Amino acid sequence: MMLAAIPYHTFPSIRLGPVELHTFGLFVALGMFLGALVTTRYADRRGISREVVYKLAFRFVLWGIVGARMAWVLSHMSEIHSALDVVAVWQGGLTFTGGFIVAVVSAVPILRGLTPVQRWDIADGIALGLAVGVAIGRVGCYAVGEHLGKPTSFFLGVKYLGGVTREGPLVVGTVYHNTALYEFVHLVVLSALLAFLLFGWKRATPGTAMGVFCLWYGVARFATDFFRAYDERLFRLTAAQYLCLVLAPVGLWILATGRRRRAHLESGPESSPDPESAGGAADAEGGPGDGL
Repeated sequence: MMLAAIPYHTFPSIRLGPVELHTFGLFVALGMFLGALVTTRYADRRGISREVVYKLAFRFVLWGIVGARMAWVLSHMSEIHSALDVVAVWQGGLTFTGGFIVAVVSAVPILRGLTPVQRWDIADGIALGLAVGVAIGRVGCYAVGEHLGKPTSFFLGVKYLGGVTREGPLVVGTVYHNTALYEFVHLVVLSALLAFLLFGWKRATPGTAMGVFCLWYGVARFATDFFRAYDERLFRLTAAQYLCLVLAPVGLWILATGRRRRAHLESGPESSPDPESAGGAADAEGGPGDGL
């Protein structure tokens, strides 16, 4: 018996006077901006050059969007009917796990120019920025009726009251799973945990926040994707779930090697980064982000 449900009416656009804003694009952009800001502030506290952080942020945003859209398109081929459908990001359709992997690969040339401690510090800042940014971006998914599931009696289910949705059709008055809401909730909790690890009275071993993020998100996303009713699947798993099978073990490895990593970072001589690589890695290596 369903005792309560969250009233749900989509709001794909917000009108501010004569201006109409698409909520998906608005919240994704806001999430990227605040996520990059959080990462930059943390890196600044750890003494990492802002120039390096800005170049990393640019690559993460640019290639993160490209990777996230590529992963979504590959897992939703039935919804692609023209070349425009491939790039229509403003309508919704980004897969975080794909974007995360592509963004990390794009950042390797810059990370090579940092010391080991700086690499783990920047990774921790990125973890917190991602948790905050993706949580905000999920509000955009919620607004356009994306990542929906089947009817449910779960207490966090949403009672559909109307509005255009990207997935469906839905029946007015019926309660459905909404995994965008589920992700928002667990990412808010994760953001608080990561903030405690990074700013608490005793700072955790460098890399711990990134390890927690990879393990937490990998497990949580793998679980919530089972509630999605409209994602294409291969052997009963979504594309994101296959990526989570990589992400979660990586997080577990980072956490399992934390004690050894701390001992290595504290005992071994810390080599200075090459100024040309650390300060201008993007320029030296070429590729996206040049000249930022």
